[in-house]
Amino acid sequence: MSIAIAGERSGVGKTTVTLALLAALKRRKQAVQSFKVGPDYIDPMFHSYVTGRACRNLDPILTSDAYVRECFDRHSQTADCAIVEGVMGLFDGASGTTDAGSTAQVAKLLNVPVVLILNCSSTSRSIAAIAHGYRTFDPQVQIAGLILNQVGSDRHLELLTAALSPLHLPILGVLRRRDDLKIPDRHLGLIPAGELTDLNDTLDRLADVGESCFDWNRLLPLLISKPVFTPPNPPYKGGAKAPSPWKGEDSTLTPSPFQGEGWGGVIPKIRLAVAKDAAFNFYYADNLDLLREAGAELVEWSPLVDPQLPPNIQGLYFGGGFPEVFAETLAANQPARQAVKAAITAGMPTYAECGGLMYLCDQIVDFNDRSEPMVGIFPTTAVMGKKLTLGYRQLTALQDSLLLDSGDQLWGHEFHRSTITDLPTQPLYNLEGYESNLTFAPEGWCRYQVQAAYTHLHFGARPDLAARFVDRCRRFGTVFAFQK
Repeated sequence: MSIAIAGERSGVGKTTVTLALLAALKRRKQAVQSFKVGPDYIDPMFHSYVTGRACRNLDPILTSDAYVRECFDRHSQTADCAIVEGVMGLFDGASGTTDAGSTAQVAKLLNVPVVLILNCSSTSRSIAAIAHGYRTFDPQVQIAGLILNQVGSDRHLELLTAALSPLHLPILGVLRRRDDLKIPDRHLGLIPAGELTDLNDTLDRLADVGESCFDWNRLLPLLISKPVFTPPNPPYKGGAKAPSPWKGEDSTLTPSPFQGEGWGGVIPKIRLAVAKDAAFNFYYADNLDLLREAGAELVEWSPLVDPQLPPNIQGLYFGGGFPEVFAETLAANQPARQAVKAAITAGMPTYAECGGLMYLCDQIVDFNDRSEPMVGIFPTTAVMGKKLTLGYRQLTALQDSLLLDSGDQLWGHEFHRSTITDLPTQPLYNLEGYESNLTFAPEGWCRYQVQAAYTHLHFGARPDLAARFVDRCRRFGTVFAFQK
């Protein structure tokens, strides 16, 4: 079995509690599989650092109910226990009237009990009203117990325990107020794990907290029994679409008749260069897996430090991240920028999201109004600002592109504080909000063999997208080899 760690609201300590549990279980030599509800990239980095296993995102809006169940079952099977970290408050999601996209929805989909974290700062008896409300708001959500955070003193704990006693909700953990467990943050959340030089010390302290502050006699029975595997349901009905030849704006690539068959019955893998460093590290683990399953060998490289692209590649993948924080270093690596531009203008298939889009623009203007040159594929500038653009978006493709056909619809997610100064003459997507009449300016670029946009996609909704990307790369490699 597993547990879902939920909060009464954002900021109550879900990540701290989850990391303390993971670190303590790892110290106990347990193989732990972690999951994160929603589209978050940064919390999963910390999970993976602790467990040594890729954290998986569970997002029924970006994917489907069936995909969430299948992903959880498949990856939980090979672990001793599983922990799901929730998002925002227990019932918070994409809607004010339903539980769509919330921790509650995912907990019900997976039939896992919820451990609810309560911020006990500045309250005593009122905590019982909060706990009672959360337990009764949706009877289908199984609240297995409580973790009391920000407890100030022994007397404070006595008051809280007395108030909660009539509810008969087990107290599974008590965390006292302390400042040495905080992980520094920046404008999009926590600073990613790879940038923190003292992370191991923090995790050791969290493991100590986990050992001493949780009621393991009550927690372990919730964790150690394994889930029952259910055969996967197809997350995308209708099967993969056959790729159709296309030419992006300014394309020089002539589509090959090669369809991925032949080669003596063996389909060769393609080498896909994945930008992976402090500037680019927002990737869903499932996206990378689906690319591998489609026939890609993923080759990581760093636009920050590597002067050239990896050898013998047939495609490029730029995820999101923090290019604005490292804009000066990215700009200084002129050989890498030139190599990327040369590959793209030669027709190399390229997929870029958010930070990747920014890197392919003419310039990035950072929070200090300093302008740095970037790759220059798109004639526009990414400018950092104070406004946060955040939310699920329903995309409608306005033209054929690397991954999509005109008219295709799917869900994506935006999360950024920059805007671009000029829109393309033919935008890639039309955007609409979730359960609202909100419409947004069309966005996204399609030039050469590049598909780039602010909106992040999860390929679990459409596994054919990964297959189509790999096929484009294979076609380019075949044509490029014949042209040499």
